Amino acid sequence: MPSSISDLISQHRPELASYEELYKHFHANPELSNQEHETAAAIVKHLKEKISTDFDIRPGIGGTGIAALLWNGEGPTVLLRADFDALPVEERTGLPYASKKRMKDADGIEKPVMHACSHDMHITSLLAAAETLHKCKSSWSGTLLLAFQPAEERGTGAQAMVDDGMYDPKRHNVPLPDICLGAHVMPARTGVIGTRRGLVATSADSMRVTLHGRGGHASMPDRLIDPVVMAASTIMKLQTIVSREVESWDSAVVTVASVQAGDAENIVVDDARLAIDVRTINPTTREKIRKSIHRIINAESVAGNAVKEPTVQITRTFPLTVNDDAVTAKLEDTFRAHFKEDKHGYTTEIPKLGGSEDFSILATAVGRPYSFWMYGGTDTELWDKCEAEGTLSEKIPINHSSLFYPVIQPTLTVGTDAYIAGALTWLLKK
Repeated sequence: MPSSISDLISQHRPELASYEELYKHFHANPELSNQEHETAAAIVKHLKEKISTDFDIRPGIGGTGIAALLWNGEGPTVLLRADFDALPVEERTGLPYASKKRMKDADGIEKPVMHACSHDMHITSLLAAAETLHKCKSSWSGTLLLAFQPAEERGTGAQAMVDDGMYDPKRHNVPLPDICLGAHVMPARTGVIGTRRGLVATSADSMRVTLHGRGGHASMPDRLIDPVVMAASTIMKLQTIVSREVESWDSAVVTVASVQAGDAENIVVDDARLAIDVRTINPTTREKIRKSIHRIINAESVAGNAVKEPTVQITRTFPLTVNDDAVTAKLEDTFRAHFKEDKHGYTTEIPKLGGSEDFSILATAVGRPYSFWMYGGTDTELWDKCEAEGTLSEKIPINHSSLFYPVIQPTLTVGTDAYIAGALTWLLKK
């Protein structure tokens, strides 16, 4: 079977030059989470006008989400997911198609916008895969379900699609998938692709904390309740959670990513604001750290004589991503046959994601198994040079960096082929 999949890909995958241009368009025109209206419209237009009107397209799910169905007889339903939101990052790649876009965020503040996490590559790869799978319809049977998901960066997009009735017969009436598959570009050598059984991405919890003091003139500290000192003590104490409260065999990250408390030299403001991000790999540790954060911020507020209890706003939550063993094992057989299995090709032990994902919600919300794989996008010459120097961690831009982008090829080919091969693993006629 896997050799047949490779033959079908070779015979039916379109020339990707037009998709390279489509990728550049998406890269140059990013949109922030929950505002991806032009991107969604471009996806729908491409499916209808460039591929086929055979696709049953259901837009506007959970905001800008899209489900596109290709019905092709009896058989399983396979969901392929691509996310398509961008980040409030100012691009510094110097690419001729670099983003110069600016948008207002949810708070009405104008920000530069960049596809700094390669969601533009995900969209493009899935569209190219959709064209290929349409062209080889006679060789497979079942239902192809393309899920284009918004707001992954906020951790809300997949849940929003489910909550809006994606699978509800009285709402969008998308058929329940039998298998859910997804993928992500990572800062690895382009051409590398890998699966992993079990845990593949951490859970995440993000929050904004406001510590309440009493501001005034910096020359009169006795008349103040200084939220800056309170914030400094809180930040330092938060750093002890992982080192002193998490078991040594476990893994967790607690990061204070932002501190805001005025901007003048001689004025102490009333409030200090912290943005906190937490990553964990098991539910027990996750809950323990949540409680520790609340204990520390409350205690430091009391110690600092705060005028009132701290304000805590939860801003993002992501589930653990744990690949189904049986689903991933089937993918291993297909990927081994299609991609060369070596250090520059396919591996069954791709490193875990450093970040988090909400993809799994599209599966777990309806009790379906899933698997999520990763593939590299870093230029081979740069990677090999840095690897030889021992400077990979210093000189290779990572996701969410203003310098991060995938080289278009072979990244686009690998991403496209993986979506196709993944779907055909279950849909190919026996």
